Amino acid sequence: MNLKKYHSLSLFLILCFAITFPSIIFAQGLTPDDVANIQTVTSVSMSHDGELIAYTLSVPRTDEEPVGRNYSELYIIPVSGGEPVQVSVKPNSAFSPQWGPEGRLYFMSRIAEHHNQLQVYSVSRSGNDLQKHTDAEYGLNSYSWSADGSAIAYTAMEPVSAERQDQINRGYDMIVYGENHRYMRLWIQPNYGEAYIVTPDNLYVWEFAWAPDGTRLALRISDEPGADIDQMYTRYAVINPDGTGLRNIMTSPRKKTSVRWSPDGSRLAVLAGKVYSDPLPQRIWVLDVDSENKRDITPLGWEGTPEWISWMDDYTILFNAVERSGTSLFTLRTDRDVITRIAGNGSEIFRSVSMDASNRAFAAPVNTFEHPGEVYTGDVRRGELQRLTHHNPWLAEREFGEQRSITWSGADGWEIEGILVKPVDYQEGVRYPLAILPHGGPEGTSMNGWNTSSLYPSQVMANEGYVVFKPNYRGSGGRGTAFASANHRDLGGKEFDDVLLGIDHLEEIGLIDPDRVGISGTSYGGYFAAWAATRYSDRFAAGITFAGLSNWISFTGTTDIPHEMSVVHWNLYWFDNPGQNWERSPVAWLKHADTPLLVAHGLADDRVHPEQSIQLYQFLKMLDIPTGLVMYPRQPHGLTERAHQLDFMNRVIHWFGEYVK
Repeated sequence: MNLKKYHSLSLFLILCFAITFPSIIFAQGLTPDDVANIQTVTSVSMSHDGELIAYTLSVPRTDEEPVGRNYSELYIIPVSGGEPVQVSVKPNSAFSPQWGPEGRLYFMSRIAEHHNQLQVYSVSRSGNDLQKHTDAEYGLNSYSWSADGSAIAYTAMEPVSAERQDQINRGYDMIVYGENHRYMRLWIQPNYGEAYIVTPDNLYVWEFAWAPDGTRLALRISDEPGADIDQMYTRYAVINPDGTGLRNIMTSPRKKTSVRWSPDGSRLAVLAGKVYSDPLPQRIWVLDVDSENKRDITPLGWEGTPEWISWMDDYTILFNAVERSGTSLFTLRTDRDVITRIAGNGSEIFRSVSMDASNRAFAAPVNTFEHPGEVYTGDVRRGELQRLTHHNPWLAEREFGEQRSITWSGADGWEIEGILVKPVDYQEGVRYPLAILPHGGPEGTSMNGWNTSSLYPSQVMANEGYVVFKPNYRGSGGRGTAFASANHRDLGGKEFDDVLLGIDHLEEIGLIDPDRVGISGTSYGGYFAAWAATRYSDRFAAGITFAGLSNWISFTGTTDIPHEMSVVHWNLYWFDNPGQNWERSPVAWLKHADTPLLVAHGLADDRVHPEQSIQLYQFLKMLDIPTGLVMYPRQPHGLTERAHQLDFMNRVIHWFGEYVK
């Protein structure tokens, strides 16, 4: 062949194509760099008059900026629309926006020229006239105004005693478990005068709420600090603002969270577990403040997981809940067994709302499969949601794989639901490689909204030509206590059968090649990935585990939540049945495995200790199973720094590219 003539002809055809079709634009799917650049609305606060919304925006650092977490910027936007007004400027971040009784916007920030720790500041409705309101030595954890505007209550870590500080200065800084606890205390800062401590010594305050008349505060407290205590062993109580009258309201051990006063101040609405072993605080309870009357008013048979709660009036509770992979806003009468949906159940995902003073209008950070969190507004009378902000306009130039919720028949014939994402440029009839991205928990839920992140790069993998599958196996949230508890004493059993049967379903409908299946997950999802690559090695071409469990016995001995994991997930302590705990450990099945497994972990992880990944990698290497170990300095139970996020996403692409494609 005459190469010169061939090249000339090729160039001629390319030029003709460009001239004939000048308007053709080849869409680009999502890349790791795109994911690392995404800005996300994380919280909202609607003004009492319903005219303004304050919101925080998570903004990634650039490669040129110092290493660290995302910035949290604060904005104010009119409900009628328009350009947001920026309140905070990096490197100062702002958190927890709240509108004060007099109409100013309050927030927490660390502003170097004022204080080196988080304090409460405020600005006017137009975003200027900065004022500082607290001076807590070690900074604040949370805060709230009294209804009459006379005082701010806040939680702050108690100071180190002078005696203890002297010991530390002289080198006696040994960490002795069970000693030298520091407690989160409740403080009150009056408008005039000095801040004072409300709660007694040796009482840790996790949450609090002012009574409507300001005469009492409701608390969620414990006698000791610690993640395990927070998860399982807190109690509700009330206290007077002067520190007197402390009285417990609900003490039984179970998961507990939000506490809200009824408008008349006689009752508390709280979210707590149904029983001690409930994996989530997913039942709505009403507690009488001045008696021992407690009622779980969640309707029998309703499958959903409440996550945010408030009061509409003295007899009506407003709450937000996950239902399977969607979300809705509901009302529930305290005297009737009926739930009424007032907003949601569509493509918009929102996990909390902020109401105006009339409980008519609300704002929420909302995401869909096409965009991460943005500010939306709604009205409880009409139910529609309206988008106000557009912080990632460049996403309109990206092409996304088609995403939808699917169901299939799991173990025992149970209907199981999950999220399916088809490859970008999907072609009917082609069988694609499969990337399974199982959520953690196991009580987590894969949502049918924006579900792409550095650890779960759904649309990135769709852009790489994979079918992406995110199963909500039994044990997941979003379907009530019975479903979330259905994996008790059977971790890695029928819950994983649900996933295997999901793979079979995708093969039966002609979507995937069953010989090209990879799995990547984090935490409990990382356990699933390691379990897949060892116990079910014949079904998986490759696996990636980040912060995953590999040995149930040593995990329980090194995690910061040994009781929580044993009670609400296993419903069994390992020493009562060591055989099953070992049998369900990925390292117990390595002699039967040959699936390439990449292992990654954050070195500052307290939840799943890095030893879980180190031992798994060591054993894989000893058995000559293809593997790798990546440890990320400074990273907790996740990835918070840009460079680490990019590195992990690219490793997922390359590992799956080598062993799955």
